[in-house]
Formats: sequence, structure tokens, C-alpha cells
Amino acid sequence: MIGGSCCCGAVKFQLLAEPSMIGTCHCSRCRKVGASTIVFVKKDDLKWIQGQDYVRLFEPTSPYKYGRCFCKNCGTSLGEILSEADSFPIAANALDGGLDLKNQFHEFVAEKPSWYEICDNAKQFDGHPVSS
Repeated sequence: MIGGSCCCGAVKFQLLAEPSMIGTCHCSRCRKVGASTIVFVKKDDLKWIQGQDYVRLFEPTSPYKYGRCFCKNCGTSLGEILSEADSFPIAANALDGGLDLKNQFHEFVAEKPSWYEICDNAKQFDGHPVSS
């Protein structure tokens, strides 16, 4: 199992299986909320330990459609951890330990700030990755 938590420890969860994918988003929204690196988890693999009542959801305005969750106490970004979808992204920074996964993609590279240099060989997309 992989543990996860917020900075203050109010929110704690476990992943019963390793995430299926890890990627980095360079859009301005993900950078602003501190959740640029995301892991994709299955809803059935997320087990709440404590603090689900500390999680708040920031609802976006158009044209954005994905809400962002955070701890109401310390502000730690948690990605879409309250999602009802079968699979969803959570912020990799909320995981307490390492993973055997390597970054698999970079999305919204067209919005990447000039000061950031991509230093791996993962696939790059100007927007969301497209299915082949």
C-alpha cells in the first residue's frame, strides 16, 4: 500500500495499488495550485484513513472544467481526489513515499514557463494527450 497525506496530517489516505500512470501538466492552473505532477488512480484503489471532511473543492470557471481539491487546513493540493470517476488524477506531491513509475508524459507544454526546462524523454503534448 502507498500512503498519502496533506502537509498538516489532517488528510490521510492509502492507495491499495500503484497508480497506473504519472505525468506532468504545465498549464497555468496546475502550476498555480501546486499540482503539476499527477498520478492516475482507480476509485476502488483509494482508501480514506481520515480527514475527508477537511478536503475542499475549488470549482473552476469556463473554459476550465476540472475541479481541484485541497486541504482546508494547510492548503495542500490533492488533485481530483473527491472525483466519482472510475479513474482520476491526484497530486503526486500528496503521496508519502516513492513510486516505481517514471514520468510518462508532459501536457500543455505550450503553456510551460520559459524558466522551466523539461529534462526527461517523456512524450510531450501542446494540450491534453490524444489517444491513438
